[in-house]
Amino acid sequence: MCVVRPLLIGAALVALAASAFGQGPGQRPARVISPEVGDDGKVTFRLRGPEATEVVLDAELAGGEHPMTKGDDGTWTVTIGPLDPEIYEYTYRIDGVNVTDPHNAAVKIWMGGNASVFEVMGDGPAFYDRQSVPHGDVHIHRYDSKSIGQPRRMHVYTPPGYENDTEQRYPVLYLLHGSGDDDSTWIQGGRADIILDNLIAEGKAEPMIVVMTNGHPTPWGTRRGGNTGLFDKDIVGDVIPFIDSRYRTKSDQQYRAIVGLSMGGGQSLSVGMNNLELFDYVGSFSGAIFGMESNEAMQAFLKNPEHSNSSLRLLWIGCGEDDFLLSRNESLNASLNEAGIEHVYRITPGGHAWPVWRGYLREIAPLLFAE
Repeated sequence: MCVVRPLLIGAALVALAASAFGQGPGQRPARVISPEVGDDGKVTFRLRGPEATEVVLDAELAGGEHPMTKGDDGTWTVTIGPLDPEIYEYTYRIDGVNVTDPHNAAVKIWMGGNASVFEVMGDGPAFYDRQSVPHGDVHIHRYDSKSIGQPRRMHVYTPPGYENDTEQRYPVLYLLHGSGDDDSTWIQGGRADIILDNLIAEGKAEPMIVVMTNGHPTPWGTRRGGNTGLFDKDIVGDVIPFIDSRYRTKSDQQYRAIVGLSMGGGQSLSVGMNNLELFDYVGSFSGAIFGMESNEAMQAFLKNPEHSNSSLRLLWIGCGEDDFLLSRNESLNASLNEAGIEHVYRITPGGHAWPVWRGYLREIAPLLFAE
């Protein structure tokens, strides 16, 4: 059975967009179902836009751009697929302006522009689907970072059973998001909590605390020259002490990992290599690796392979074969090989997208903190 699963409610956005497309004050809008996912995996999109002259569905993971056809009642329609089971993002381009679907309340928030979301379900649950297993909890903390002088926020996942066994202590994974996202994205888009719930229930991953903090200490869209440096100060000076004081953590470096995607992948490499006494596990998914030659921490890591190899239990790097950052990750892999640094390097199908990153989290989590 194929269904649409809401991920994030944006009622205000829906109401605002609906009023812009022919639904004036006091009028009862005609009910439009969009998107509609059929049992065969085909998906029909509809948009009520009688005044529009051109509408295009833009869905990169679902074949790119698809022109829509206007019906006599002013409703634009297109059917695509069948699509493989997965979570998809899309927008409409209406007379040159990109907007979310006003008929779909599931929205993925991004600083560079929001996107509507739908899911095509398979015959059984995917590894990122909520299943009948014990579930952990997600906590939200606001804190004042003394290291960088800013109010900040983080999301923290605690594994199933954390609240009941008050004697048990846990390792910690610091999980970083990409550019334009925030500390909620690994939950909303990545489903990190559900992935960990399922892995822990299957006995494939150690129960762990997962900390997701905001990777933008500088305003998004500005040059990020000082972004990683400030983030390093915040996570080392404020976030780790906060977590160790508020949660039952195993605070030795062998129980601490830092992993990120895209911008967060570059941050995890830089912060991890700059603080080898704090992290035993470092991972990068589609890492945005810029200025490697001028990164002092990375250069020191490469120049002292014996120390670097003895300091890390795992250095894990993955990238999609169609990712625009593949060449930078290939260069990093070559530099690590030349220096004699032990590491895992994975090239997999896919591009710079969540299907790749969710899969990488599923792959790396069982490697963390295994005795």
